[in-house]
Amino acid sequence: MTRLDPAARSAAGLTTQAEVTGREAPAPTTLLEESWRDFVFAEVWTRPGLPRRARFLVAMASAATCGLADGQVEDFVRGALATGALTLAELREAGLHLAVYSGWGNGGRLDRAVTRVAEALGLPPADVPPIRAEPWDAQERNDQGHAEFAKVMTFPPGPPNSPYLVGINTFVFGEMWRRRGLDEPSRRWITLVGVCESGADIPIRSHIHAAMASGNCQPEEMLEFVLQYGTHAGWPKASRINAVVIEMIAKVEKGLPWNG
Repeated sequence: MTRLDPAARSAAGLTTQAEVTGREAPAPTTLLEESWRDFVFAEVWTRPGLPRRARFLVAMASAATCGLADGQVEDFVRGALATGALTLAELREAGLHLAVYSGWGNGGRLDRAVTRVAEALGLPPADVPPIRAEPWDAQERNDQGHAEFAKVMTFPPGPPNSPYLVGINTFVFGEMWRRRGLDEPSRRWITLVGVCESGADIPIRSHIHAAMASGNCQPEEMLEFVLQYGTHAGWPKASRINAVVIEMIAKVEKGLPWNG
């Protein structure tokens, strides 16, 4: 960031805000709104370390789960569509994925924002396949879940010996992660927001490690993710995630497991 002139920074912020939200950026009237323009949009969104598509996914997932206004969720949805960063079908997949990792209420909040923006833009309904179109064999579904878990998490799953673990095996990995309407790296960013917001130690550590061990996310992208996430979740939450990311970068480089 070389914009040391306040006027240049503010101008860059307004330009980036308009791109990201898909609408003309209003002039800020409060210090908080100035911080969005001059730091979040002018400095964070213009950094090269994380692709714009990933920033949209992190922003939308964070906005839906961290208490941002519905209009702000819609802004990121509109911007993603306007810039071509994401399609309407991909946004529908994102809502489903967020529901799994942040709860159906938060996933529904994003999904409803997608609906409102799509209707305002006059878009036809997205062509997305159903979760399951044909009857399935229970053992096949179980085996598919085991295989997908091992691929996504980079270590084999344990036995599904509780209703919760059965749900993870059969639906989360046996069905949702196997959907190809949203690529695996994109699913990672939504997942990371969900587990970071959960505050649960094992999911945070294992998913951050898996994101890099799988090759889906690079170490420098993970460090940028923390900054992008922190603008929505706050610095205290992000500080914990930053420490875990740095720890897991070292583990992946040494070929160590997340808990090794």
